Amino acid sequence: MACAVSGGADSSALLVLACAAGCDATAHHVDHGIRPDTEREPTMVAALADRFGAGFVAHTAQVGPGPNLEARARQARFALLPEDIVTGHTLDDRAETMLLNLVRGAARKGLSPLRSSQRHPLVRLRRADTVELCERLEIDVVNDPSNDDPSFRRNRVRHELLPLLNDISQRDVVALLDRQADIFADEDSLLDALAAEIDPTDAKAVAEAPRPLARRALRNFICQEWDLGHPPGVAAVERALQVASGTATACDLEGGHRIHRTHQKLRVLPP
Repeated sequence: MACAVSGGADSSALLVLACAAGCDATAHHVDHGIRPDTEREPTMVAALADRFGAGFVAHTAQVGPGPNLEARARQARFALLPEDIVTGHTLDDRAETMLLNLVRGAARKGLSPLRSSQRHPLVRLRRADTVELCERLEIDVVNDPSNDDPSFRRNRVRHELLPLLNDISQRDVVALLDRQADIFADEDSLLDALAAEIDPTDAKAVAEAPRPLARRALRNFICQEWDLGHPPGVAAVERALQVASGTATACDLEGGHRIHRTHQKLRVLPP
């Protein structure tokens, strides 16, 4: 089992639990080169792996300063890690990601993140559980100061928004958001199955389909035809629907891509 291990409590607990379950585990650590004081972290992760009988692989990525640092670091990290890597994301991470996607305007797929228990085996545990495990086993964990930096939106969700929601609702909203995410996931799977029955290249079929299914069929079609790494935005999909309905013969999408209708057939054209 390939485990992404930063050295924090969550990923350290992931490695420990994988070893305790009898898995042939290997810790993969990525140094992003963002902070100047990260020399100790690979050593700490290597020592942890050795203590519990796991393998260890070190990776180095170069991520320069600039906008979208968190997203660029994630992209660089997963470009180096094995495809079957598992992560230490917890239930708290799921709730945070759900709220982040909500304020970005994500649809149901974005509101049901971290679905796979195989890729995210700790997703039913709380962050407090991983911290307690590391404390009980006296594991020296990495404390990343960027986790308290308010310039990162996730940190504001974690330290400001979730506590505020807990206070307003007088309950633990993480558990509530988790249940809601499961509902969204079930509905998303059903809508995907219904949308798959629509030929997205057939402009007439798309135009005559119920709008939620037509929108989903076009979004999935566009995702298959480009390599931008993210689905098209709502505005782009709405423009594509206008092309399908005959209001326009073509429109711009994103990144120089266009969707074009010829003889009632829809095509996504590259830049």
